[in-house]
Amino acid sequence: MPVLVMKFGGTSVANLDRIRRAAKRVGVEVAKGYDVIVIVSAMSGKTNEMVGWVEETSPLFDAREYDAVVSSGEAVTAGLMALTLQEMDVPARSWQGWQVPLQTTSAHSQARIEEIGTENINQKFGEGMKVAVVAGFQGVSPEGRITTLGRGGSDTTAVAFAAAFDAVRCDIYTDVDGVYTTDPRICDKARKLDKISFEEMLELASLGAKVLQTRSVELAMRFKVKLRVLSSFEEQSDEAGTLVCAEEEIMESNAVAGVAYSRDEAKLTLLSVADRPGIAAIIFNSLSEGGVNVDMIVQNISEDGRTDMTFSCPTDQVVRAEQALLKTKGAGDLNYAELVADKDVAKISVVGIGMRSQSGVAAKMFKVLSDEGINIKVITTSEIKISVLIDRKYMELAVQALHDAFDLDKVA
Repeated sequence: MPVLVMKFGGTSVANLDRIRRAAKRVGVEVAKGYDVIVIVSAMSGKTNEMVGWVEETSPLFDAREYDAVVSSGEAVTAGLMALTLQEMDVPARSWQGWQVPLQTTSAHSQARIEEIGTENINQKFGEGMKVAVVAGFQGVSPEGRITTLGRGGSDTTAVAFAAAFDAVRCDIYTDVDGVYTTDPRICDKARKLDKISFEEMLELASLGAKVLQTRSVELAMRFKVKLRVLSSFEEQSDEAGTLVCAEEEIMESNAVAGVAYSRDEAKLTLLSVADRPGIAAIIFNSLSEGGVNVDMIVQNISEDGRTDMTFSCPTDQVVRAEQALLKTKGAGDLNYAELVADKDVAKISVVGIGMRSQSGVAAKMFKVLSDEGINIKVITTSEIKISVLIDRKYMELAVQALHDAFDLDKVA
């Protein structure tokens, strides 16, 4: 039988009524002749609750025990989903990561998938099981300990299973009905996309769009897994949601597919840094060792052998960045006059594979922002993306203006 993977997020399994609704959707696919692998998240809010318990019990917790606790939410949902399907006379059973087995690295709370064994589940499919309900977000380390894949890890679990079992498709059920040109809460003209390329989705996910976890999109692109994002609260059809697929499957596309934003950004500038070989390596090695996720980087023109170095990072990592750089300065490896932090900025990005063949996107973006009186602080580009840092107070205005300027409410 062909295999279909269906993943249900926390809001889709938030209570028993929603689990029953999700189970009915699974039953529809079983009736179509699929063997179904269902990946489930913990009920909405449960993971945060368990994280709170761990932190209250042990502020300097053992990451292995952290994983043992927080992975239990998915195990509960898997068991309840299997029971619900059995009540519908659908042959189903639940699976935890170690039973599959889903083998991971030993990096607890941020483990990466190494291999997924297919023999056990395939054997049960051969014996008449129609649905394997798998606890997402979790696996087993080489030492035999439970591991978790990081927040949003159930998306990654689903795509990895689709790749391992050569599934016809991986359907991601969530509380939105697809991928939009921008956040509908900010722009009421936002339009749901019927299709989006892996590359565009990867950029949007990494730039702040919350629909899919970045690692899941990376895996889907690598193994050519067709992804469909759709709502678990709306009527289902073959055309529902947004299909994330290879660029070749999209006939025509706008120069820009979407506008993404990230509200919690900070801009840091090291003033009067020595302009010599190796100085950038010292700065960013220090930040890396301090656990700072650096994004945009700009180096100013050198004058009298000194220069300024600007970079961005999440606002909650500013203190960590300041401490890392101060430590390096104190050790004598780095000499700078001052570190200036601006915590009141936002990142706005336009993304589209059409940029490869259509010119003028950057000029148009900058003109739109200029007409709205919005100053650009930092610019970075890639083949299909242009990102800028602006004052946070202009974030919503910028998103709306760019959405209008690139006619994203219209179909290509």
